[in-house]
Amino acid sequence: MKVWVLADDRAGNVNQLLGVAEALKEKYERIDIRYTRAVKWPNLVRDGTLIGLTSESKQKLLSATTYPDVVLSAGRRSFPVARWIQKKSGGRTKIVQLMNPGLKGFNHADLIVLPAHDEFKKQKKNVMIVAGTPHRITLERLVKEQKEWETIFKKYPHPRLSLLVGGATKNNPFTLDMAKQLMDNIVVLKPASVLVTTSRRTPPEIVAYLKNQLPAETTYFYTFGCPDKNPYFGLIACADMIMVTGDSMSMCSECCSTSVPVFIFAPDAMMSAKHKRFHQSLYQNGYALPAGAPLQKVKGNFNPADEIAERIRQLCADQSSVK
Repeated sequence: MKVWVLADDRAGNVNQLLGVAEALKEKYERIDIRYTRAVKWPNLVRDGTLIGLTSESKQKLLSATTYPDVVLSAGRRSFPVARWIQKKSGGRTKIVQLMNPGLKGFNHADLIVLPAHDEFKKQKKNVMIVAGTPHRITLERLVKEQKEWETIFKKYPHPRLSLLVGGATKNNPFTLDMAKQLMDNIVVLKPASVLVTTSRRTPPEIVAYLKNQLPAETTYFYTFGCPDKNPYFGLIACADMIMVTGDSMSMCSECCSTSVPVFIFAPDAMMSAKHKRFHQSLYQNGYALPAGAPLQKVKGNFNPADEIAERIRQLCADQSSVK
């Protein structure tokens, strides 16, 4: 199976696509694409063309001599490119689209994967509903990261709490009062040590507050942007329990890949309705706990990439049987 991944400038989208591609366990090619202002044109106009791509991105695609069996794309902006590839292949290429491709896309994609929190109501054979978002964390990766980072974290006693801090979203701030609530939830869990990482969206005053509140001798603190290697995956792999802010759906999904208790800190004023539905689905399915809940076991090993990959294999097998 020849697979192409359309990787644009949205890291979250690319991470999901690569998670699915890796779950397929097939060799894949990453096709990096970048946009011009014309990408804002409606997909009804851009459909099946390379309108909205930079000259360099167009050249990469135009110079191709063969086309894949499957093209993976994510988001509205890359879908017309997937359609162009499908047309160039004479209709042979299967389009697997993560997230809503826009109205017309539902008639052309072979498989559309939508998160349950989007509340898509129509019944369509080519639509697959999954909980959360696919990602790249596997059991093998957790073992590898644990071996690498345990030598660094060995001085921090158990039970360890890994604290993954995001930040403000478009319409929802992350306030100092919320940071105080976060600290209250950490104290209740009584960790012997805390391993912290912040993100590019974490407000400076929140970073300063957390540094001041957590005891230096039992806290590992990584501030986003510092020159040290980012410990993000190590924090997930080496934790006895995890507290993650609920602003990033990808970050929440990745934390649930492990088997340790995962608490989601999601104050109402910080979360959109879609975020709240997403968190609720993780709670109901036993993958995570709301911050403040009693410490208890979770289901663990959460990654929708595996079930998406299986659906793609079936899609390609069905096509082969038709031939």
